[in-house]
Amino acid sequence: MASENKLFGLMEKYLMGPLSTISSWRFVRAIMAAGMASIPFVIVGSMFLVLNVLPQTFTFLEGFFNNTFFRISDLYMLANSATMGILALYFGLVVGYEYTKINAEEEGLNLNPINGALLSMFALFMTIPQLGFVNGQITLVEQMDNGAPIINGWEMTWSGVSRLGSTGIFSAIIMAVIAVQLYRLCVKRNWIIKMPEAVPEGVSRSFTALVPAFLVAIVVLFINGILITLGTDIFQVIAVPFGFVVNITDTWFGVLVIYFLIHALWIVGIHGFNVIWVGFLTPIILSNMQANAEGANIPLAGEFNNAFVIIGGSGATLGLVIFIAFLAKSQQLKVLGKASIVPGVFNINEPLIFGLPIVYNPFLAIPFFLAPMVTASLAYWAIRLQIMEPVIAQMPWPSPIGIGAFISTGGSLMAAFMAFFSAIIAFIIWFPFIKMYDKKLVKQEKGEGEAIL
Repeated sequence: MASENKLFGLMEKYLMGPLSTISSWRFVRAIMAAGMASIPFVIVGSMFLVLNVLPQTFTFLEGFFNNTFFRISDLYMLANSATMGILALYFGLVVGYEYTKINAEEEGLNLNPINGALLSMFALFMTIPQLGFVNGQITLVEQMDNGAPIINGWEMTWSGVSRLGSTGIFSAIIMAVIAVQLYRLCVKRNWIIKMPEAVPEGVSRSFTALVPAFLVAIVVLFINGILITLGTDIFQVIAVPFGFVVNITDTWFGVLVIYFLIHALWIVGIHGFNVIWVGFLTPIILSNMQANAEGANIPLAGEFNNAFVIIGGSGATLGLVIFIAFLAKSQQLKVLGKASIVPGVFNINEPLIFGLPIVYNPFLAIPFFLAPMVTASLAYWAIRLQIMEPVIAQMPWPSPIGIGAFISTGGSLMAAFMAFFSAIIAFIIWFPFIKMYDKKLVKQEKGEGEAIL
């Protein structure tokens, strides 16, 4: 037991500590808020995309759809274009708002979150048009015949302006951070125009943002101007490091590392999903999902996590909770299982994590790590080898087993089968460990064994 405690101590020191620090950073918390705020809109937009692709799975519906829904598809797909097509704008506005609000609350500054959101949007839109440097002159790019059309610098795709879509999320985040920091600097240094108290609040607020807006414009245009003369721009420069991160998450090794980190945090009592998935991966998985909708084949996208990997909750515990509810011999496990089975169906397993417990429990740590890494591998290769369709639509994470997988892949029956298959494999991994744990608890309840934890 001493060796396990030492291992947990090392994890707390070298994993939990640094990641907890990072997740507490103000801009990371703002990004987490933006990810959560955007999900309802992404789900709504995704449902219209699923409607559009459903006849690809159920071909007998093609004639019906051609005579009904597809006659007005340009109308209802506006709901998709107004969500996934401008996802960068959602992120930019919310990050700007939340980041300003956090700075105001924690530093006691007179910062208005609305101003922060608008300044962030202002900074983002200055990076959207594409410009070139030709013969000593900076001009808007015009391109109508080669690839995606570019009109007055604005590159267009089927869903709208390309740089406002999911590919622009990272630029939106960086521009929001820069804009809010410049706004914060102006307020701290008192570089603002103050109006008399008799002036209405709305008018006063607009003048408060005047100097920060000038500063944001000067800084963004200056940086962008230098980069344009060098043959690039802010948008492309920001895309380089984030593109590297996206490429890593698109590998099998990267997926394994992600699920190891999520569950390593959980095992020491920290909500690994919120820290890793919500805090860092949401922009990437939404961008990957949009790419899949446009024909890519990226496994880690949308609700890949809850649809195929952690079915029943972190650790892939759906089979586990069913077993302990009906087949365990320990009274403690039976009671816990029956209380946890309904939440488990909807991918909520905090009662198990803290009730078994799994946290700081060396008996259950191995399956808790191993099961989701195996199910993630199964789903990853099933998509990579085109055995099943990739995720193209966002489903609510509590969607029960099979339903989220089926709908999020645009109606793939193989995806629904994979969800059930993954749950079975996860339970097979859990089975010998929970049987051993059950026996120990039975002995403990009879007074024949020592306390396990």
